[in-house]
Amino acid sequence: MRNNSKIISEKKLIFWIRNKFKIKTTGIVPILLFVLIFGCSDVSEQRKPLRIAVARFSHETCTFCPNPTTIEDWEYYGPPTRDILTSNRGYIGGFKTICEEYGDVELVGILSPRGARGGSSGSWITKKAFDKYTNIITDDLRQTGNLDGVFLSLHGAMAVIGVPKPEAEIVRRVRKVVGDIPIMVTLDLHANEDHELSDVADAVFIIKRYPHYDTALMGERAARVMIKTIRGDFKPTMATRKPGVITPSVFQGTGVSPAMEIMERARRWECQYRDVYVSVAFGFAYADVPDVGATVMVTTNNDQELADRIADDMSNYIWRMRKTFAGKKLPKTREGVALAIEAAKAGKTPVVIADHSDRTGGSIHILKELIEQGAKNFCITTLNDEKAIKEIQSKAEVGEMISIDVGGYSDKFAGNPVRIKGKVEFLGEYGRETVAVLVFGENNRVILTPQLRQVTDVSIFAPLGIKLETLDIIILKSRVHFRRGYHETGLAGAIFEVDAPGWGPADLTVLPYKNIPKDIYPIYRRKN
Repeated sequence: MRNNSKIISEKKLIFWIRNKFKIKTTGIVPILLFVLIFGCSDVSEQRKPLRIAVARFSHETCTFCPNPTTIEDWEYYGPPTRDILTSNRGYIGGFKTICEEYGDVELVGILSPRGARGGSSGSWITKKAFDKYTNIITDDLRQTGNLDGVFLSLHGAMAVIGVPKPEAEIVRRVRKVVGDIPIMVTLDLHANEDHELSDVADAVFIIKRYPHYDTALMGERAARVMIKTIRGDFKPTMATRKPGVITPSVFQGTGVSPAMEIMERARRWECQYRDVYVSVAFGFAYADVPDVGATVMVTTNNDQELADRIADDMSNYIWRMRKTFAGKKLPKTREGVALAIEAAKAGKTPVVIADHSDRTGGSIHILKELIEQGAKNFCITTLNDEKAIKEIQSKAEVGEMISIDVGGYSDKFAGNPVRIKGKVEFLGEYGRETVAVLVFGENNRVILTPQLRQVTDVSIFAPLGIKLETLDIIILKSRVHFRRGYHETGLAGAIFEVDAPGWGPADLTVLPYKNIPKDIYPIYRRKN
């Protein structure tokens, strides 16, 4: 007698052979197949090892920021690399983990660009840069040899001069090289996409949490579906919808309503049906592109009717929630700072102010208001000002006093520089950058960095010699990610999202859009 595990493996092989060779008869063919299988010592030995390529090209582009993202920005941290399979975290880490569990899978790291300097503080990606890195990926794929599948770790909110829908174009160019093999794509929750991507990719998987805890999980899903598709056990069938709703990032945190309910609805659908993947992107409002706004992408196993039904339900639900989702109001600078000072005086320390609209990192509006309202024990974490860092390096040592202008020039909303007379508390390397800390007034600090830094936890303070317990108010250039280290840990006594001037406002009707759909909510309200 054979053991049960071998019988199960034989059934899987028959299923695969029937799908692979389009065998539908139930007569003599299955009997012959069983005779063949019974003569094999181990079914798993009959499977050909799979060969899957992995590439990455990811950017969240704020097209309203002043400086284009160039080749120099993409290679600030080094040239393109094939060394993208080392981490066990993130989308690629999750993909790799599942492939290792399945076994008999060879992953091929494809030459890919690193992250661009400044992240989403960079504006339109130049066509030259886009073509260079897309061609690098496709050329490497062309030289890699026979492949069974391709996994692309993208973002979804990339914006390129002269390329309306960059991620779809990346997949089209990859498809032209590799032919009709499965291409799986993972995207960020802030993706701006439409059917053009799902038309050329076999399946798309989008994270459901903001802050982003589930990137590895989406990589795992992509790997499972990839392997099952290659083996003939899964036929990806997709439906895509655009609800017609655009929301600022600060409203998209999935720990609050209605973003929480939207993602929970997607999970309920996934729990009700086998082999169903419901992806929702809330979109990235600060990219002036034609496919901006929320997207629903549903993947099933060869069930178009179910994919359409779920996609329609999710799209309609997002539309019904549009006023709650996109119509919120946040306090402006003066009011928000006053609320924070009041909360600090009431002992709700540390109080966090989220300067969410500052996409370039050099805005001084909240700093100026804190000074004018007599705040104490606060820390600006951080202010983008490379010029001030260089001036400090040339004029002062740690422990010395200096009078210097900070901030106010990174974009047209940054305000005017603020003059600070204070002591240099820190000047040195932090991470891969030179950082300076100035202390002034009543235990007030500003951390200066050479580019935007979105601080999501408290790990920055100790290396810079700052004692967290001495701070009453912490100002972060962040929208939602900071909640990982300040809200979900229970650290913050109070949190205020302040709608200061910037290219990332909560009120999207003030932005000079040119390329977005003319009927998208809530922008169209200006015309009705």
